[in-house]
Formats: sequence, C-alpha cells, structure tokens
Amino acid sequence: MNSNDWQAEQERLELVTKKLQARIVELEPEAAGLHEQATDIRKRFWEEVTVNTSTEEDFEETYFTIRQQAAVLSERERRHRQLMQQWNSMRRLLPSPYFGRIDFREDGERSAEQVYIGVSSFVDTDGMSFLIYDWRTPIASLYYDHSPGAAAYETPGGTITGTMELKRQYQIRDGQLRHMFDASVTIGDELLQQVLGKGADAQMKSIVATIQKEQNAIIRDDKSRMLIVQGAAGSGKTSAALQRAAYLLYKHRDRLKADQIVLFSPNPMFNSYVSTVLPELGEENMQQTTFQEYLEHWLGSAFRLEDPFEQLEYMLTEQGAPGYEARLNGIRYKASEAFLQALQSYALWLAREGMLFRGIRFRDRELISAEEMKSQFYSYDPSIRLANRVALLQEWLLKRLALLERKEREAEWVQEEIHYLDKEQYAESFQELHRERGVFDMAEKYAQVNEFISKKPRGDESDLDFSEREEELLRRTVVKESFKPLRRSVKRLAFVDATGLYVQLFDEEDAFRKMANAAEVPELWPEICRQTKKKLSRGELFYEDATPYLYLKELVEGVRTNTEVRHVFVDEGQDYSVFQYEFLKKLFPRACMTVLGDFGQAIFAQATDLHKADSPLIRLYGEAETRLIRLVRSYRSTREIVDFTKALLPDGGEIVPFERSGGKPLLVRAGSGEERAARMARDIAALQAEGFGSVAVITKTAAESRGAYELLSAQGCPGLRLITKETSQFEKGTMVIPAYLAKGVEFDAVLIYDASSAAYCRESERKLFYTACTRAMHRLLLYAIGEWTPFLKTADADLYEAEQ
Repeated sequence: MNSNDWQAEQERLELVTKKLQARIVELEPEAAGLHEQATDIRKRFWEEVTVNTSTEEDFEETYFTIRQQAAVLSERERRHRQLMQQWNSMRRLLPSPYFGRIDFREDGERSAEQVYIGVSSFVDTDGMSFLIYDWRTPIASLYYDHSPGAAAYETPGGTITGTMELKRQYQIRDGQLRHMFDASVTIGDELLQQVLGKGADAQMKSIVATIQKEQNAIIRDDKSRMLIVQGAAGSGKTSAALQRAAYLLYKHRDRLKADQIVLFSPNPMFNSYVSTVLPELGEENMQQTTFQEYLEHWLGSAFRLEDPFEQLEYMLTEQGAPGYEARLNGIRYKASEAFLQALQSYALWLAREGMLFRGIRFRDRELISAEEMKSQFYSYDPSIRLANRVALLQEWLLKRLALLERKEREAEWVQEEIHYLDKEQYAESFQELHRERGVFDMAEKYAQVNEFISKKPRGDESDLDFSEREEELLRRTVVKESFKPLRRSVKRLAFVDATGLYVQLFDEEDAFRKMANAAEVPELWPEICRQTKKKLSRGELFYEDATPYLYLKELVEGVRTNTEVRHVFVDEGQDYSVFQYEFLKKLFPRACMTVLGDFGQAIFAQATDLHKADSPLIRLYGEAETRLIRLVRSYRSTREIVDFTKALLPDGGEIVPFERSGGKPLLVRAGSGEERAARMARDIAALQAEGFGSVAVITKTAAESRGAYELLSAQGCPGLRLITKETSQFEKGTMVIPAYLAKGVEFDAVLIYDASSAAYCRESERKLFYTACTRAMHRLLLYAIGEWTPFLKTADADLYEAEQ
C-alpha cells in the first residue's frame, strides 16, 4: 500500500470525523430543546386542559382537548428519542468511525461505489450520500462473505450482482488511523491477531469488525425456525448470536422489539458478562434469564427446587453412595423423549380415570369433597380435552361456592364476626344501604357512618325494615370476606392435586406401565420411585423432575404460552434436555429458536446431542425448518492451548486453531496441598506482574473451590474472589471458580487446581476437564498431587511442558 493511499484515507477520516463532530454539536441543542418542551408539557399538562363534564358537549370537548395535548407530548417525546438515538450513534462512531471498506461495481455500472462500514450508518448533510454504512445493511454483507472478484448480495428487491474491486480493513483509535490492510479473505489475520491478542474483559465485546464468514451466516439467517450452532470452545458462537440479535432488531425494526427476544443463559453471572454487547451496538438489551429462574417463578412457591448445579455436584461427589446409580438412571430417563411420551399417555389415561382433587374445607368442615369434584369432572363429555374439563369444573365450583356462601349467611358464627368488622367495612355496607336514598355530603356521610357503627338511634331510619336490611348487609360482608380465599384458590386451580398426580406415576411399576403406556422402564425403577416420592414428601423437587412436573401440570390445567416473543436464544444448549426443548417450544409457539452449544462441553447427564444429523433438535421443528451450522475454528486460545485441549477429546481432531502463538500449557506436580498452594500463589503473582488482568483458578466442585480459596488466601494472594452460583456480576481480577460456572467465559490465564486422577478419572468427567482447560486465552497451568488424570494420556508429550 503506497503513501498516496494512506494520505487519501487519512484525509477522508478527518473529513468524516469533522462532519460527525459538527452533527453532534448540531443535535445537542435541538435534543435539549425538545427535552425541555416535553418536560414543560408534562408539568403544565392539566393547566392547558379545562375539565368540564357538565353536559355531553362539554365532556366531548374535554376529551378531545386531552387527546390533543397528549398527542403533542407524544410527538415531542418521540422526536426527542429519535434525536438522542442519532446523537448516541454519532458519539459511538466518533472514536472509530468505520472498520472496513469495499469498492463494489454493480453489473451494468461503469464505476464502483466506495462502501465504508461501521457500527451504525452516517449520512451526509444532503440526506442521500452514505459516508458510513451500518454493518447490518445488505451491501455490508459483501465485506464478510466475499473476496475481491465476482460477488453478490441479497436485498428485499432481489439479488444484486457485480464485482468487488477492493476490500480494506482499518484500525482507528481515538480518531487516528493506526493500521490499514488490503485483504483477500474475509478478515485479515493481521487485524484479528491484534484483537485476539488483547486481554480478557469483564464484559463480552462486540465483534462486528472481525466477524468471520461462517459467523456471518449465523448472524444473517432469518429464515430458519430452528438454527443450531455446534461450535468448538472459543469459536465465537455466543458472540455471533448476540450480533444476530442486533441484526434482527435492525432488519425488522418496524415489527420486532428487544423485549420480544429472550436469551436463556447458563447462570446469572453470564448475563452480566454479555450485558453490554447490544447497547454497544445501539440496541436495547433483550430479555435475559435462566431456565432455573423460569422454573422458580412457577414452582418456587410450592417447592424448594434443586438447581442444575446442585444436581451436578451430586453427580461429581457422591459416586458409590447408596442410590447413586438409580438417581443417575432417573436423571437420564426423566430428561428423555420416552418420559415425555409417557406423560402424554398419562394425560390421556387421566381423561378416562384417575384424576385427583383436593376437597374444599371451610371452618373445619368440608364444603365440597374431592369425590364430588371427581364425579362432576367425569360427567362431562369425554371428547372434551382434559384442560377444558378442568376449566368447566372450575366454573361449577365457583357457582357452588356462590350458593354455599348465601346459605352460610344464616350460620351462628356470622353474628359473632359482625362485632369484629373494622370501620371501612361498616362504611362500605352503610353506603350500599343508602345508595338508593341519593347523594349526601361527606360531613353528613361521616357522621352517619359513625352513628351506624355505634348503633345509635337514627330517627326515621331506625325502623325495623332498616335494621333487618342493615344486618343482612353486614352478614353478607362477613361471609363474602370469609369465602374470598376459597374463590381465590379455585381460580388458581388449587383444587387440582397436581402433586398427587405426579406422585401417582411412581407408585408401582405395573401401574406406571398401564397409566403411561410404557413398555419399558429404566433399571432400578423401584429405587427411582422411592427417591422421587421421598423428595416430594419433603416439599422438594429434583432438578430432573421440575420440567416434567410443570409439563404434566400444564397438560392438566392448560398450557401457558407467550405469543409475544419472536426469538428465543439458548446458550450452552447441549446442557438442556430434549424434554426442556419440547417445553420451550410449547411455551413460545410463535418464536424462532437459536441454540448454541458444544457437545464437547456436555457436562450434565441430560445433555442433548447438537452435532449429529439425527439430533432430536432437528426433529423438533423438522428438517425443512432447521439449519445446523458447525464452527470448528477456535479463536479464544493460542494455537498451543487449542492443540493441547483438542487432544483431550476423542473427536477433537476436527477443531482448527487460529494461528496465534503463545507458551505451551505447563504441568506442575506438587508433593502436598500446602506446597501446591504456595506454588500457585507464586505463579498467580507472576501472571499479574506480566499484566494479565483476568486470572482464574478453576476447580472441579464448589467444595473444592472453597478449600482452594482458603489455602490460597492463607498464602496471601491479593484480591482473590470466590465465585459461587449466587455470584451475579462478572468482574476482572483473580478468582476461584468451579468449572461449570466458568462455562462461556474466558480468562487471560487459567490454573487448573487439581488435574490429578483423584479429581478427574471417570469418562463422564472428561468433558468437564476439557471445559475447564478451554477457558484460557493466553496461559494454561495444571497442577496435581500424585498421578495425572488419565485424560492426559491422549495428549502427546510435545503438546505441553512438565515440571516434576
């Protein structure tokens, strides 16, 4: 690249920067003025409106005056929001207006158009000339998908073909042109090397300047009902998904809002980690939650729910304990399609027989028995769906309660309760009693209410009829208040014994086979049943039971659906069961689903395979509406770390490292726990001195994390933090964290606290070990007392350095 090119680009950058600065200066007073106008209108809203409802004409005039004032206010606020969005976009562009350029000559045209690409668009003062194109515009896709030569891009009006004559990349910092590359590939290695060579951040950053072609396919796919992304550790699948959300909000901005997109994260800390990406791109954050939080919302008031991390801790720490194998079999079965089908068959059986209800009791007596409900329920037409018959029974119960409430007014206890009514309840009855007598002023009303309460004589109003009516109203008030909780419980469908219905499944094996039409049951079924019923009897639910319990509850009571949500993103998707995916499909019937995961990091027993052609996820919406994209290149770690970690997996050979070099992983053997802690403390201090701002000591379990934290703290490790499942904010620094909480997050340096055979020896723990090691960007150190984990036997000795 010659000096003339550099000079021309520098001059253009200075021109664009000046225009941006001028536009920002121009927008500031205009936006401030609109803000002041809107504030003033809000303050003076009712001063400008005369409320007069004396006649129908006055009422109509008042109504239209209010509407006119509200319209003016709404227009000012809308215009202010638009200007503020423009102003914020200009300010985001100012330090680095653009990162790429393509020269594209459309077929039939003599000259090429210069297209500069940034995080948002910027139009010149003529309103026609684009100085910068938003990276999400159709023409910008050329930058990500094509090399110089014949190229094409899709627009709403069809395909545009032509020739890309130039592709150029820039690094601009604080308005200064630092680097410039002409590229023949999507993103030049020079730029990506510099971006990836930086340290880890407390929040994930936007990757729009370094999006690769395969990532762009994820971002711009808006046709697939189910998009599955099987990506190696560090392949950028989560980053691409977040850019995808920004792209969808941009392309469909007229009909898609941020609150119509939901991201299911692996844990609350991860929500903090990804929280800045969309705002950085000028978009509002989508809804973020965890599947556990959803379960807690619907079941947390009735049960103490085990969370997935408690389940995993049990699997990792209780091997050999009584009932362990049965629990493991139960976890797998309750997450399977077979159990899903069993519950569906069970619901059909309940439509014929076996429904369980709770009787309605009042003042130590049964008003409506469970048997009466059951008889009424099965009196309905059998062709009516189960949930609809429950709704009919609910209506019947409310009518029965209304009749019983009227009858209850004559009970002796009612007279006693009248004396305990408060002043407001007396006043309410008194007002109803006098409603037909016309309106009287407040002073008179208050005096009469006091007189009413104290039962003083009231002249011509103290006749017998009035006294009887008075007592009747008070009795009605007392009984109505007493029956209110009963009506509320019926409206909540509390009369359905949902817990009993779930327990009924686990009574006897033969009964289960009949009710669920199940030909086979897992091994150790009697022990699975015992464990499940024992847990439920304590008001608790295993994690593997929570989704099936809620699913059965909805089969009986009616399905809850959210038809507003249009896109659902599931991160760490391999950790969700087939059952949970079916549940999400029912919950969001109008949504497209994007599932991101790595089967190499499937650390839970209920894991779902993402990368095979016969994956159950493909069957969820059908092959025609499903797309599977595989990301095999790993960008997070150095080539040495990727070569080492991919050797830990039997099928890790397909993972391709990005050519960024660094030191080999280091294996350190210690003689005791104290010796290991002392060595780790020295290594952490050395890493901090090198400038690594994000260092993680990764353990296998939460209990091991607590022990490591105490030992390292005793060695004087400065600023050490213990991360638990309750940690909600991700921050840079030095931390001790269990491997399963570190998923999806990256660190400058990782120290594996215990890589011995005592910690990782079972085949089921291989992927957990792999997950822990793949968190490292620049340095990976492993420590052990005694023998190394057998998983290292598959790694060639040339892939690491070892100290004895």
